[in-house]
Amino acid sequence: QVQLVESGGGLVQAGGSLRLSCAASGRAVSTCTMAWFRQAPGKEREFVAGISRLGGRTTYADSVKGRFTISRDNAKNTMYLQMNSLKPEDTAVYFCAADLGSSTYDSWGQGTQVTVSS
Repeated sequence: QVQLVESGGGLVQAGGSLRLSCAASGRAVSTCTMAWFRQAPGKEREFVAGISRLGGRTTYADSVKGRFTISRDNAKNTMYLQMNSLKPEDTAVYFCAADLGSSTYDSWGQGTQVTVSS
């Protein structure tokens, strides 16, 4: 099992930037495929970005490509989501998740709120 704690959310104006962090404990992030998801009010949770266990290959939802960057720092056992050129439609609770090898995201953080004002 791995415990995940997100931080870095907040209120920002459209066009601004935020960096989310996901601190892991109990297992090394380098041994997990990890991802960021988000859920806006009244909407289903959606995939935002992922980073693979092997090789650190990254994938992004079309809606965030070119604006968001996912990364991880193995020494700090932390995953990040750098969010630039934020838009009001990026407003959501952002969750980090880890796939421990079951091909499903079975460990989740508690979420951090991101609000982008127009």
